This record gives sequence, structure tokens and C-alpha cells, in this order.
Amino acid sequence: MARKPEGPLRRGWTTGACATAASVAAFSALATGRFPDPVEIALPGGEEPRFPLARKTLAGGTATASIVKDAGDDPDVTHGAEIVVAMRRADAGTGVAFRAGEGVGTVTKPGLPLAVGEPAINPKPRAMIAAAVRDLARLHGCAGDVEIAIGVVDGAALAERTWNPRLGIEGGLSILGTTGVVIPYSCSAWIHSIHRGIDVARATGLRHVAGATGRTSEAAVRDLYSLEAGALIDMGDFAGGMLKYLRAHPVPRVTVAGGFAKLVKLGQGAMDLHSSRSQVDYAALAGLARAAGAAAALAEEIARASSAGAALALGREHGLALADAVARRARESAMATLAGGTALDVVVVDRAGAVVGRAGP
Repeated sequence: MARKPEGPLRRGWTTGACATAASVAAFSALATGRFPDPVEIALPGGEEPRFPLARKTLAGGTATASIVKDAGDDPDVTHGAEIVVAMRRADAGTGVAFRAGEGVGTVTKPGLPLAVGEPAINPKPRAMIAAAVRDLARLHGCAGDVEIAIGVVDGAALAERTWNPRLGIEGGLSILGTTGVVIPYSCSAWIHSIHRGIDVARATGLRHVAGATGRTSEAAVRDLYSLEAGALIDMGDFAGGMLKYLRAHPVPRVTVAGGFAKLVKLGQGAMDLHSSRSQVDYAALAGLARAAGAAAALAEEIARASSAGAALALGREHGLALADAVARRARESAMATLAGGTALDVVVVDRAGAVVGRAGP
């Protein structure tokens, strides 16, 4: 995750809010022949943002409107993406039907809040759009039966930088958002993706999942256990977010894999491993080294180490299995959060991608 800038941060809007606004503009054009621009919508929290249209066309019975997403100061992969809605009238009594336009994916695996074969337009944006269409239909005295195709320009390429390929969402991005508002650096989207990854793994019958703190540790644990992509959970710094969800939604076996410093902090009880929210306690690490057999002089050196990596190097230099000791302590901490019934192991990976410490079955 990008480093959070200093000072007040500007909020933004979700893809779901943008799709809702574009849908309001398109339905208004079908009903009146004119596009409102900017277009105003009401969000669940009571806010009423206004969105300028990037494009607007009405031809052949189809109204097309698009909005460029503004994610505020959040490092969102979809910031600046163009959300496109193409809407046409449908048969009486059919209500609001959704389909995936170009750049929006299709669900291919169970476990998500949408059925296999459905366009990846999440339930909350669907509900927001359907409610807006009903309100406009009443306002203009016309039927609210429409087919709505939602797309994202270059969405297929953008989706490769998201969790969608692992979640079995093929062909593009998802249209997301529960409140319509993006809170910069709230981490909620990442934790949401962790949960959905676990849901899909369970629904597809996987019995072993691995949460990794980064790409290097993920590659190491993938190769160590020959895990398929769907079993790999991009845990990042959110050990607590993964473990607590697994406690309520268990799988038979879980591996936690990460760099030495991250797992030192997990062993010290931290559930958020980001450097701005937890720090390595070098005195405690020195105590762990003593318990693992380090001489007093070595333990003192570890207590004064300039970094966790330097402490690991000291241990290696003296033949001390410090990474194994860290793995054991991290496993104890993780088990306390995970709670029984799950086989849990911990794998410590160095910066070069080598496994340097392990604990558990």
C-alpha cells in the first residue's frame, strides 16, 4: 500500500456511486430527451454529490452516459477510470436488469455475493441504481423497466491489478461500494478483498489457504506447498483482519507467511503489521533470542540492532535459529486469535525469498 500523505485527505466516490450517477443521467435522457449535467444523486449516508458527465449520447433508443471516477486522495486502482452506462427500455414488468459492459467482469466461481454467471456489479450498487430508476420513473410518470449495461474503459487491464482474477471474476473490474464514499487509506477495501478471497476458497472446496504479507513471501509459500492461486490470500499488513474472519469462517489448514520483521511484530501481539501502526520491540526480540540459546553478548547485540534484518543476520552468523523462534512465537499469537480447530503453520521468508524459519504442523 502507498504511504499515506500528511495533512487532511480528500474523500472520493466509489465505482458504484459513479455507476448510479451515470444511470440517473441515462434514465433521465430516455424519459425527457435531455441529460442532466452535472447529475446529482443521494447516497445512503445522506450526501448528495454532483458528477459531471464525461460523455452523453442518445441514439437508437439507447442512452449512454459516463463519469470519470474521482477517488480523492486514496491510492485506488480505479481512480481516473471512466465508468460507462448504456441503458435501453426493456419489456414491461421486467424491472431493472443488469449486464456487464466492456471492462466489467463476470463471476465464474461460487462464494461471492453474486451467482456464477452474473455481471460483477455488487448488490449495494445494484440496489442504489434500481432505487434511483424507480424514483425517476415515478417522477416522470413512465415505466421503470430498463436494461443497464455498465462498463469501465480499459477495465480488463485494470482488473489485472486487483484481486478479481483470483476471485474468479473474469473479463474486467467489479462495480463496488456500500456507502458510495471512498475514505482515503481506510484499508476497508483491502480487508473486504481478504474476506472475499476466503469465501471463494471455501466455496470452491480448498482445504489449505495461505496469507502472505507480500509478493516475496507469497511466492515462497506458493512454491513450498504447490498452492493454486485461489488459495493465496494477499493478507498484507492485516493479519488480524484475516485471522478473525477465518475464526468465523474456518478452513482446515492455514499458513501465515511473511518477512522476518512482520512476523516478529505478529509474535509480539500486533495484528496490524504496518510500520506506522506497530514496531519491533528489540528488547523482547533479544529475550526471544536468549530463550533460543543465544549467549548474553549476542542477545545484547540483537537488542541494539539497527533493524530486524540486522538482528536476523546476527542470529545466522552465530548459528542461532532465531527465525524459527520468531515463527513459533508468531504462531502462538496467531492461534490465540484464530482459536482452535484449524491446523496453523507459520513460514518466515527473507528478502531473497528463501524460507528461513518455520513452525507448526
